[in-house]
Amino acid sequence: MLNDPRSHGLWEKTAPEAPTTSPLDGAISADVVIVGGGYTGLSSALHLAEAGSKVVLLEAKEIGFGGAGRNVGLINAGMWVMPNDLPSVLGPVHGERLLDLLGNAPKLVMELIDKHQIACELERNGTLHCAVGADGLKEIEDRAAQWSARGAAVTLLDAAETAKRIGSDAYTGSLLDKRAGTLQPLAYARGLAHAAVKAGVAIHTSSPVIATERNGSRWTVKTANGEVSAEWIIVATDAYSTGPWEQVRSEQVHLPYFNFATVPLGHNLRQSILPGREGAWDTKEILSSFRMDQAGRLVFGSVGALRNTGLAVHKGWAKRALKRLFPVIGDVEFECEWYGQIGMTDNALPRFHKFAPGVVGFSGYNGRGIAPGTVFGRTLAEHILGRIGEADLPLPLTAPSEPSFRALKEIWYEAGAQVAHFADARF
Repeated sequence: MLNDPRSHGLWEKTAPEAPTTSPLDGAISADVVIVGGGYTGLSSALHLAEAGSKVVLLEAKEIGFGGAGRNVGLINAGMWVMPNDLPSVLGPVHGERLLDLLGNAPKLVMELIDKHQIACELERNGTLHCAVGADGLKEIEDRAAQWSARGAAVTLLDAAETAKRIGSDAYTGSLLDKRAGTLQPLAYARGLAHAAVKAGVAIHTSSPVIATERNGSRWTVKTANGEVSAEWIIVATDAYSTGPWEQVRSEQVHLPYFNFATVPLGHNLRQSILPGREGAWDTKEILSSFRMDQAGRLVFGSVGALRNTGLAVHKGWAKRALKRLFPVIGDVEFECEWYGQIGMTDNALPRFHKFAPGVVGFSGYNGRGIAPGTVFGRTLAEHILGRIGEADLPLPLTAPSEPSFRALKEIWYEAGAQVAHFADARF
C-alpha cells in the first residue's frame, strides 16, 4: 500500500490492487531489464513481452509510485508547446514525428485499456482547455487553428457552449479535444502491470538499482539483494530518478502540483458540473485543473505542495476558488488530498537519452505523463526489437544537462504558488 495519505490520495483509495510482487532476490537473466514501474516502463515491458522478449522490471518503491500515481488523470494529446513551434525547436523531421506520435497517443492508451480490460474509470469524451480572458482566448484560438491544420479532432467552443459543458461562466471559450479523455491514473498503471505480468514480465518492487556493470555485450544491474543480467537497460525513472540515473531528475525542474477531491456530489450537481465528464484545465500561468471521477467526486488541482504552510494556504484557496467557479457547489468538503512533482525541462519537451551502449530512455513529460509515457514505452520496445532505428525515433539523441539555477527555481515555484494562492479567489 502507498501509505502516505498525501502522496496518492484518492487514487490509492479507489484503485484496484496491484499484482503481487516481491523484491529481487538472487541472480537472474533477461533480454531487457527495465528500471521504473510507471507508464513508460510498464508499456515497454508489456510490448516487449508480447513480442517474445524476456523482461525483468525493477521498481524502487511500488507500481505507480512516482508521477503515474499522483497526477490529475488527463489523457492529453500533444505537449504544452504550440504545435507549430515544435518543428522550429526540434527541426522539421523530429518536430513532425513527435506531433504525429503524441497526437495519436491517447488512442494507444484507450486501445490498451480495451485490449487488456483495464478497470480505470476511462472517459472518452475529450478534454476542455479553458480560456481565461482575452489572452487565454487568443491562445486556444491559435492552438485550435494549428491542430486543425494537421487534421486533429479539435473544436473551438464559444463562451456559451463552454459554460454549458463546464457549469460555470468563468471562461471566454474553450478548446475541445475529442482525442483525449480522463482515467484513474494509478488504476491504469496497475492495470498495465497486471497485463505485463500476464504476458510474462517479472516485476520486482522495493528493488532500487544501486549499481550497473558492463560485462562484454551484457549489463549487470544490481540491487541490494540481487542482480539482473541483460543485453538492454531501459531507464524509465523520469522525474523521480535516484541512483545511477539521477541525472534524469537533475535535468528537470520539479514543479509541485496538488489535488483535492470533494466528497461525492449530489445528483443535481453532477448534472450541472461537467455533465459530459470532460477533463478540464485553464490558461492561467498558475493553472488549475478539474475533472470528475465516476463516483461524482470533483477533483480540483493547481500548482503547489501540500506541506508545511502550503497545506493550509492551498486548501483555503481551493475552497474559495471552487465556490467562485461553481457558486452552486457551496462550501465544499474535501475527502482526499495529495500532491506530486512534475518534471519540467527547459524547453517543455521530452528527451531521448542513450546513457551507454544498450542503455536508453525517454523522460521529461512536463506534466503529460499518461499518453506520452505509454507511447514512448512502446517506441522503446520497437527500438530494442529492431523495428525502429535510432535515426527514426521521434526525438533526437541528446545528453542530459542540468538547467541553470534548478534548485532556486524549485524553491521559487513552491513559495510563489503559496504567495499567489494566499489571497487569490481565482476569478
